[in-house]
Order: sequence, then structure tokens, then C-alpha cells
Amino acid sequence: MEKKFEVKDLITAGVFTALYFAVTFVVACIGFIPIFMVFLPLIGPIFTGIPLMLYFSKIKHFGMITISSVIIAILFFVTGHPYPIFIFCISAGLLTEFVLKAGNYQSIKSCVIGSSTFSLWLLGMVIAFFFGFRESYFASLIDGYGQEYVDKMMGYTPTWMFFAMIAMCLIGGLIGGLLGAKVLKKHFRKAGMV
Repeated sequence: MEKKFEVKDLITAGVFTALYFAVTFVVACIGFIPIFMVFLPLIGPIFTGIPLMLYFSKIKHFGMITISSVIIAILFFVTGHPYPIFIFCISAGLLTEFVLKAGNYQSIKSCVIGSSTFSLWLLGMVIAFFFGFRESYFASLIDGYGQEYVDKMMGYTPTWMFFAMIAMCLIGGLIGGLLGAKVLKKHFRKAGMV
């Protein structure tokens, strides 16, 4: 059931977004090894599944995920990701808002699906490897990462890999959501969720 938006909801959104960002940032560090960067859309959501599901259990109305999406987009933009991070974050956030609302904020199944849809924001982190950004983005990485890293990343990211990453986000988010639901089963029951 949807409740009125309160100040504590903003605090909850801020705290869980900070936790989610921290876990994502740590997991993203595996990207220093090129092949792991390719699988980040699969691995990241698995590790963030538990905190994300805990956050979902505290959401009782529309808007909290959108707030989190905007904050995540800003944080990753400031840390060097291109502007499409905003498009992917906010779109994934809004999609997830509708998924949770469809379950009336009481459905564990909706939360698991929401974990999957929310994970699509990670495409904003990797979009620079593809399409119009590719050459300039990889050229900008040479100074910091070296030519060998860039050559490997270019080899690992042909255009079709972007579409594989969409599937990785959805699968990783689903696994993370199911893991979170299992670990937090007692918490969800206490919160009156089914």
C-alpha cells in the first residue's frame, strides 16, 4: 500500500543509495582486469542484490527509486562516466518504480523483478565502449590504463557485446534479487510482504 512521502523516506533513500553506490564502486574495481569489466553487468547486480532488496522492502510509494537513480547518475558522472549515465539510470529507475508499484510495494516477486530492471542502469557505465563514444572514450583511457588495456577492451567489446550486456544486467539482477529475497526472507515477512 502506498503511503505519504515523508522526510524519513528521503533519509532512507540517501542511506541506501550511498550503500548501493559503495558496493557497486568496490565491485566495479574488478574492471581494472579487462575481461571482468565486460562481465560487470552480470557480477555487479549479484553483489548489490541484498542491499537493493532490503531497500525495496522499505519503499512504500513512488519516487524513492527515482531519487536514488538521479543520485547514482550524478555520482558516476562526477567519477568520469559520460552523460548517457543519466539516461540509463533515470530510465531504469522509472521502470523499476512501475514494477514495484504494480506489486503495490508488498510483493517480493515484484521486488525481484525490480532488482532485474534496476540493474539496467549499469549499461550507462559501459555505453562508452560502444557506438558514437567508442573511439574518443578509449583514446581517453590510454594515459591512465595504457595501450595494452585499451587494446584488450576494444577486442572484448564488439558492438554485439552491448546486447549481451543487456541480458547480463537482467540475469545478474534476477540472481541478486533472488539471493536478496532468500537472505532477507524473515525481514520481508516482518514487513508484511508476500
